[in-house]
Amino acid sequence: MIGRLRGEVIAKHPPRVLIDVAGVGYEVEAPMSTFYDLPAVGEPVTLITHLAVREDAHVLYGFLHERDRALFRDLLKVTGVGAKMALAIPSGMDARRFAQCVQQEDITGLSRLPGIGKKTAQRLVMEMKDRVGGFVAPSADAPIPARELGAPTGDAPIAEAVSALVALGYKPADANRMARAAGADAETSEEIIRAALRSVSVG
Repeated sequence: MIGRLRGEVIAKHPPRVLIDVAGVGYEVEAPMSTFYDLPAVGEPVTLITHLAVREDAHVLYGFLHERDRALFRDLLKVTGVGAKMALAIPSGMDARRFAQCVQQEDITGLSRLPGIGKKTAQRLVMEMKDRVGGFVAPSADAPIPARELGAPTGDAPIAEAVSALVALGYKPADANRMARAAGADAETSEEIIRAALRSVSVG
């Protein structure tokens, strides 16, 4: 089991980041809550990881904070929730907000997350209610302001944002609409993704 990676950021294509560890490149999938706070390309980073072994692939998931990995692992225990959905949930709302939605049985709020309908939201409330207490209180590893991915060039940031939103579970048409609407007030792909996900969470 690979539990941690310490190396240099080589490339960032949300929701994937490539980390060089002693000459070996590890492709890691990360929730946007982690991606926003990654250092710039060429800088060192340490990620807490979870390795998922499937018949067709070994997939590595990375997190900056232990609480995010803990939430991811708890979500995997919920009936009908796979790794893709478990990654999309902390991308759409942070662990504290998710815990509050579960405790308050906010089915509508949970249903705004990609790939989650009413039945899945009800299942999350039922199966997660006794597990989310530790995520409610603020902690020292709360998210910090996002770093920019780089200077925009034409539609490249929007295209990258659309790709990330699709990877998180949104339909291509919805992802395109969300990214272009958010792109009016944002420039980098990270800013567009953040604004698009925020528009859904408060919609």
